[in-house]
Amino acid sequence: MRVIAITGCDGSGKSTLATSLVNHLSQQEPTELLYLGQSSGRIGEWISSLPIIGASFGRYLLKKSDTVHEKPSTPPGNATSLVIFLLSCWRAYKFRRMLKKSRQGKLLVTDRYPQAEVAGFRFDGPQLAKTVGGNQWVCWLRNNEQKLYQWMASYPPLLLIRLDIDEQTAFSRKPDHKLSALREKIAVIPNLTFNGAQILDLNGREPANKILDESLQAIQISLTSSKR
Repeated sequence: MRVIAITGCDGSGKSTLATSLVNHLSQQEPTELLYLGQSSGRIGEWISSLPIIGASFGRYLLKKSDTVHEKPSTPPGNATSLVIFLLSCWRAYKFRRMLKKSRQGKLLVTDRYPQAEVAGFRFDGPQLAKTVGGNQWVCWLRNNEQKLYQWMASYPPLLLIRLDIDEQTAFSRKPDHKLSALREKIAVIPNLTFNGAQILDLNGREPANKILDESLQAIQISLTSSKR
């Protein structure tokens, strides 16, 4: 696939790099930026707009889905599991759009990339896989969510750029995030293989222009190799 994926902890500079790459690569060929996170905000807006349910219930469901990461040993309820599954379905929908655009010849830069190695939305993996137990409905949702992520992970990008960052720098850039969550991402993300994808590890503390130059060099090498 003609896909350049960018991953890393919040505060590592993913969005900045993604935007800069698209601006530079667009001068050579049609290039598009896609966000492959779970888009919980958009799903929350959709839930809140439903008749009768209302905004308060939408916020309640999203809050419940967030607690799954903190208390994975507690089986999620039916509504919570459904919200989590919908978030994963939305990500899979965006992934299908990415595949279609790639097959049409577009060069794509993605902010984040799904994986099936480690469970949890924090790492762009399946969220329900963190949980155990539950009724038949919950188990069905869990199994099908896992299949979605295994399917997405079976399409490794042409190049995955992984930005490394330390927790203090990340927290200084993202003070609204929980330090514990940043610490967990920093511990897990560097160990992901993304199904054998070619990975370029860069230091997110370096100046943005240096990170951009090193990324562009690696991208050009990958694009040239893919044409052989």
